[in-house]
Amino acid sequence: MDAKTVLLVDDDVDLLDINRITLEAEGFDVVTAENGGDAMRIATTRRVDVAVLDVMMTTPTEGFLLARALRGDDRTKHIPLLMLTSVNAENEAQGSAFRFTDRDKDPQWLPVDRFVDKPVKPEDLVSMVRTLAGAWTFTR
Repeated sequence: MDAKTVLLVDDDVDLLDINRITLEAEGFDVVTAENGGDAMRIATTRRVDVAVLDVMMTTPTEGFLLARALRGDDRTKHIPLLMLTSVNAENEAQGSAFRFTDRDKDPQWLPVDRFVDKPVKPEDLVSMVRTLAGAWTFTR
């Protein structure tokens, strides 16, 4: 069986490395991008089975815009999207009660399959990616 390809998109290179190493250790093929433009180029030129997106990158809403672009392109609209973000923690630290959850998923505004707070435990990330990739299991 071919390894499932995961596209990790985040402007935090340390987090990209940690998540890449975690997923590769579980048998995933991982490609990374530090911004939405690079992510879109990767997603439209190679097979991607799951994309894991950050919200705030070069702009505070770049991840949302990327999710919409991926869903709006016939070549990428099928890719399951997992959004990892620290927006909720930042809002809480600033005294705001505004939080994103899976209930906020919306085909136009927030077209993702899962919305998860950072930091995410490595085993939870692997589990969610496996589920989104089609509930496959990899045995070494």
